[in-house]
Amino acid sequence: MTMRERIEAKLTAAFSPSFLAVTDDSHHHAGHGGSREGGETHFSVNIASPAFAGKSRVDMHRAINAVLADEFAERVHALAISARAG
Repeated sequence: MTMRERIEAKLTAAFSPSFLAVTDDSHHHAGHGGSREGGETHFSVNIASPAFAGKSRVDMHRAINAVLADEFAERVHALAISARAG
């Protein structure tokens, strides 16, 4: 399973999103801090979920980062997040 697939699976299980798009942006960061051979270090997440209703942007980001803690510890260096209720 790729890191993108792992991220999708974990976010789907945690938030039952109505919309989810995970993009591996690692190729844009080659040679930068946190970049590794083979990529899978920099991602963008666009997610909409009813689970985010009433939550602040900071709370949504914290919840997503908490769900992906193992991925950050293992390989992910950066995650750009666009999150909304819905």
